[in-house]
Amino acid sequence: MWIDATSGAGPLYDKAQSQVSDKVAFAQAPVAVTPNGSHWLWSWALAIPKMAKNPDAAFKFAVWATSKEYIKLAAEDGGWATIPPGTRKSTYDNEEYQKAAPFAAVTLKAMQTTDPTNPCIKKVPYTGVQFVGIPEFQAIGTEVRQNVSAALSGKTSVEQALKASQTEAERAVKAGGYLK
Repeated sequence: MWIDATSGAGPLYDKAQSQVSDKVAFAQAPVAVTPNGSHWLWSWALAIPKMAKNPDAAFKFAVWATSKEYIKLAAEDGGWATIPPGTRKSTYDNEEYQKAAPFAAVTLKAMQTTDPTNPCIKKVPYTGVQFVGIPEFQAIGTEVRQNVSAALSGKTSVEQALKASQTEAERAVKAGGYLK
């Protein structure tokens, strides 16, 4: 079992990259009491720094890298299942993509039903679903992922995995000066 982003689906279905391409399926993460808490929404945003030496060229690249032409080129190069998901709504209307990417409907639904203004069971003072904009976020995520994996494989209990994850998160935010 792999709990990750919808963007990981394409390589898993690519027979050239995956040993489980014919044995994999996708589903929304389970929830106990709050369906809005099961959504993840990430943004592979393209940005142009204020001090960019060639902002016009950077903008042209961003337009091209998100264009229908680029998606078609990527599909010709690696196959429809491996194109960058979430780049264009029109991709999900493409019959070739739908046929090659059995995960397309699940991915589209995940993006369309995420509400970053209401991500938790209780109101929160921030906008966002799963991302925290601090440098320590990735390391915390890696630690939590390893703990969840250990619990799923029976190497530790769910309670131990949650406690270890909470301990690591608290350590990281204290070390970063976010929590006194």
